[in-house]
Amino acid sequence: MRRIFNFFLIVFVSTVIAGFYGIFHDQITYTISQEYYTLFKFDQFGVNQWGITSERVKVGIIGFLATWWVGFIIGIVYALISLFFNSKKVLKFTIQSILLNIGFAVFLGFIGFIYGVFFLREKNIDWYIPKETIHIQDFINVGSIHNFGYIGGLIGLFFGIYYQIKKLKKNVANSNL
Repeated sequence: MRRIFNFFLIVFVSTVIAGFYGIFHDQITYTISQEYYTLFKFDQFGVNQWGITSERVKVGIIGFLATWWVGFIIGIVYALISLFFNSKKVLKFTIQSILLNIGFAVFLGFIGFIYGVFFLREKNIDWYIPKETIHIQDFINVGSIHNFGYIGGLIGLFFGIYYQIKKLKKNVANSNL
């Protein structure tokens, strides 16, 4: 029964952490390029039709909607792995794995910003950029941050799985001594 409880708790916690990560992430990227949201993401997510006047609130909603599902999927992966271990520390090590996973997303997002600043230009990308965009390079930089962040989330998942299994195996081995 405890394993089933842990399974659902891990999925829930991972989903919530990812959603809040998205809220904070998008608040930062909105500061870099408001146009990325006002000319692109607001329409993509349809938040202009919701009657919300605060752009920051709209950005927060988009951040949550864009990331909760990643946390849900990641949570299922970590939760499935946790089922194979009879450890009282399964939650601790799994939450650490989720945070490690997010750390990779943050780190690669930062790399994406640097990559955007130094290597991406309108002429060498094939992205949708609204014609009304004035600060095109800032728009591109935020797009690069987002793309690299998703890649970081995927790479982080592999490192998180490795960390989770390593810690749980070690914990189980130590408890058998």
